[in-house]
Amino acid sequence: MINFEKELNSILENDPLNLLKAKPNVSSVMSPDKRLKNSFEEINQFIDDNGHEPKKSRDINERRLFSRLEGLKESPEKAAMLLDLDKHNLLESVEVPEPFIIESIDDVLEADPLGLLGASEMGEESDIFDLKNLPSKSRVLADYMAKRKPCKDFKHYETQLIQVQQELKENKRKLIIFTDKGQALVEGNYYILGGILLYLKSIDISSPEKTIDGKRFRKDGRTRCIFENGTESNMLYRSLAKALYQGGKIVTQTEEQINNAFQENFSTDDGLLKKEDKLAGTIYVLKSLSNNAEIQSLQNLYKVGFSTTTVEQRIANAEYEPTYLMAPVSLVAEYEAYNMNTQKFENLLHNFFAEVCLDLKVADRKGRMHQPREWFIAPLEAINRAIELIIAGQIQYYQYETQLKKIIAI
Repeated sequence: MINFEKELNSILENDPLNLLKAKPNVSSVMSPDKRLKNSFEEINQFIDDNGHEPKKSRDINERRLFSRLEGLKESPEKAAMLLDLDKHNLLESVEVPEPFIIESIDDVLEADPLGLLGASEMGEESDIFDLKNLPSKSRVLADYMAKRKPCKDFKHYETQLIQVQQELKENKRKLIIFTDKGQALVEGNYYILGGILLYLKSIDISSPEKTIDGKRFRKDGRTRCIFENGTESNMLYRSLAKALYQGGKIVTQTEEQINNAFQENFSTDDGLLKKEDKLAGTIYVLKSLSNNAEIQSLQNLYKVGFSTTTVEQRIANAEYEPTYLMAPVSLVAEYEAYNMNTQKFENLLHNFFAEVCLDLKVADRKGRMHQPREWFIAPLEAINRAIELIIAGQIQYYQYETQLKKIIAI
């Protein structure tokens, strides 16, 4: 009878090439944390050797280290990992998030960003297998999502968040791509981040924009964001802007809200409509219905103007007036204005889109040439966005980029 144990030992002992000896797996891949620390140590070594921080010089190596250091200064999370190595105080201006120390069961419950350990505001048990509100796979978004925590007073915001979603379905509101990470955020506005609607409840700027020794420091501070899934976050102002830049969107206001803002921001009194208040006029946006081939070839051609009568009365004889390109027009949008300096508002819009003002002469019925100045070649989305920015008092931070056909932050 075969002794299997003896035979197996014999095979293992007779292995001249050591083919049967197990070798431990050793990975040559460096961990992200180790790579980050090594890259920072390279900056430290440069300062030790040269006596100054890397600058934006013509030397490729120094310029590379300069760009790396600037990137670290803009990342509080990475800066927090490098504090022990920061012997030259390179990251002292970075607002590093304080570590959360767990000392009790209450701390454990408080450090539950996904709300897995408690019940929801509606009194239902939390389900850890409910995947509908999982964040995007984006690494950037994941860093910010992890900082969320259950919103204890969510019931105060739930109704309005539901209403905004309904208004989006009814096309009363629209979504505009967040085009620039330096774009100004507006307190009280709604945004889409990682596919989730959020309400920007408040902005607390603790570090205003400033320039010291020729170096520009952008404004920053804490925000309070209320998400439709019942969580909230106090992420940094600039972190929120950067996260929105990764595919986020701006939720526009409704036409009714824009009209209310007109009355509030451009009124001569408290902005509230009273019996004695008079309609000053209407800001309107028109589209030409001309049969002229040259005019028909111009995409995104709109007229922005002001009328003290109804828009219907004002455009009734459009085909006979050079200001309307001697052709009928259709009304695209209109905004009522009470007790306000409508001429000032109209001039702001015209100056904002001055570079895309239509350069075209039109002959009237008697053959006299006219050059209308209220027609602009810009997407309707950009025109409506400019109106919103003027109402919000944010227009000075933006400009219209003719090549991109978009409004961008300055």
